[in-house]
Amino acid sequence: MAVNFHPDPGTVVICDFSGFREPEMIKRRPVIVLSPRFRTRDKLCTVVPLSTQRPKSICEYHCQLAFDPVLPEPYNEPRMWVKADMVSAVSFERLFLPSPGKDSVGQRIYDVRHIGEAEFKLVQKCVLHGIGLASLTSHL
Repeated sequence: MAVNFHPDPGTVVICDFSGFREPEMIKRRPVIVLSPRFRTRDKLCTVVPLSTQRPKSICEYHCQLAFDPVLPEPYNEPRMWVKADMVSAVSFERLFLPSPGKDSVGQRIYDVRHIGEAEFKLVQKCVLHGIGLASLTSHL
């Protein structure tokens, strides 16, 4: 079920990128929420995707994050790469909270995960590099 609220910046959610076209992101994958809630921009959220695959060549817009405990399957890798050159503004309709399944009474369990402040600053620096604003990284 898609989220019906704006997740806080630094929250890890799953984004369904289906309908996008290569070389854009095109499949379901974990993302980190970048944007705060803007009162004049309903049902949109800016995110940066994560990948379990190491980039072919590591650039300043890539960084690696550790997840302990790991996210629920199929995203259960202890380390993921931030792909900060692929930032997107997406509809809440594309966003889902990670879920390891249901509890004993059939209620869905959600894994609400936030990255730490230092990790979020690192992601922000990578994003600035990824959108060509590397000179602003000194202000973080």
